[in-house]
Amino acid sequence: MELGACGPAEPAVLQEPAQLGRLDHLGGPIVGLTDSQICIWALKSGKGIFRSHEGIFTRGICMGYIDPEAVVGCDDGSARVFDMYSGRCTRIIRMHGAPVSCLALTEDQLVFGGSNFGTVTVADFSTGEQLASLKSSFSHTGMKSLCFSTHSYLLYGGSTSGYVHCWDLRTFRPLWETRVSPNVIYSMHHLACDSSTLAVGGLDGILRILNQNTGETLSRFILNPSTKLVGSTSTSSPFKMKIKAKAISSDIEIHNIPRNQRPPITCLAVGLKKIVTAHNEKYLSLWRFHQSL
Repeated sequence: MELGACGPAEPAVLQEPAQLGRLDHLGGPIVGLTDSQICIWALKSGKGIFRSHEGIFTRGICMGYIDPEAVVGCDDGSARVFDMYSGRCTRIIRMHGAPVSCLALTEDQLVFGGSNFGTVTVADFSTGEQLASLKSSFSHTGMKSLCFSTHSYLLYGGSTSGYVHCWDLRTFRPLWETRVSPNVIYSMHHLACDSSTLAVGGLDGILRILNQNTGETLSRFILNPSTKLVGSTSTSSPFKMKIKAKAISSDIEIHNIPRNQRPPITCLAVGLKKIVTAHNEKYLSLWRFHQSL
């Protein structure tokens, strides 16, 4: 099922006391980053099942993960690689002279690191050699999120000014750039086998589904106005509750939607029929999508 053809969603919210900076959901546990640790949470219980050693990297800003390694982008301009089974740092890759604001990894040994200056460094994952530098057409924008498409060899970037960028890694040239939000884009993700849609989230709290080839916004979702984000239902866990989501049309102005209906999406990950989002470092939402009839 393609996300662009999805109907209304029903997210189940999992409150989590830990401060999530970035997450990756792989169908089982959730891999997340705090300021100084990498953690793994079991989705059903919400309990931490792994923590890296404290004090082994400077402030972590972003994270990329391909089992069994996680890479943390730090404020000293480095990307630090960790083995998730031992919790040890195995190597350090120098990406920028400024903090690494976002990261993306590929299975063919490439790592991409964005900066607040709008540039993206392409480096060899195993050797740390810098291979190329990508730039946006807008000098005033910084990169806050990256996503790589193995199927099409495209790299997507979300900026501080609400733009989504697309580069072709076979030529290292931009294909399209479009502004989808008035605010910063914190995260984007898609299925590895999907070359049509891209899930995007950011400060304005709108969950957007974009066309990967054009940047066109296919659909937008928010929480149902009649559902509160506090309390619980009669589910098995006091930290979970089921709520409804609402699709919003393109003619609705974002500033007319109350903020409590669109909490900021700080990071997200896409599954086959689900999207996991983190909000304001307070809780997680699991969006279940149903195919339209």
